[in-house]
Formats: sequence, C-alpha cells, structure tokens
Amino acid sequence: QVQLVESGGGLVQAGGSLRLSCVASGIIFNRNGMGWYRQAPGKQRESVAVITSGGSTSYADSVKGRFTISRDNAKKTVYLQMNSLKPEDTAVYYCKPLTFSQWGQGTQVTVSS
Repeated sequence: QVQLVESGGGLVQAGGSLRLSCVASGIIFNRNGMGWYRQAPGKQRESVAVITSGGSTSYADSVKGRFTISRDNAKKTVYLQMNSLKPEDTAVYYCKPLTFSQWGQGTQVTVSS
C-alpha cells in the first residue's frame, strides 16, 4: 500500500521560502517519477513540479525559476524548495508518484501579502 507523508508547510510572508518534504513508502521509490501538486481554495488541483526516476525535472510556468524539486532515493523522499513565495502560491500541497493514484494528506502553505 502506497503511503505518502508531506510536511514542511506553514505561514510565510511574501518573498519568503519554505521547503516541503514527502516521504513515500509502499513503492520502489527509485523507479518512480514523483510530482508535487497543489490545490487552492475553489480551484482544481494542479501540477507544480515533476522529477523523473532519472532526475529530470519540469515545472509549471507559474513557479519556474522560484521552485526546485529534488529527490533523495536513499531516504525515499522528494523535496520542493519554494523561494520568492507569492500570495497566489497559497494552497494545500501534495506529492504523488506519477503512476499511482494514491494521495497523501497534503501540507498547507499560506503566503501572506
């Protein structure tokens, strides 16, 4: 059974930084691409960043140059470093293996103006 535990969210002022972590279990982590997603109130969940099993990355246009996704296969953890945060980044952030449908509980990120 896939389990995903996100952490690292919080309240930060605009321009600040946060680092999210997601520990995955129940999968062969180093063989799976991983993604970070977010859902703001009243909006659909959207993809924020993806990292393949080989380490290639891609980002939503709205976060390019500000967010960095990375992974530590030994720790079965994927990270999302978020810099220059904006109020529009406020959302619940989730991680998920690309080929699985299981979601974790998410972690709330709130950016104040």
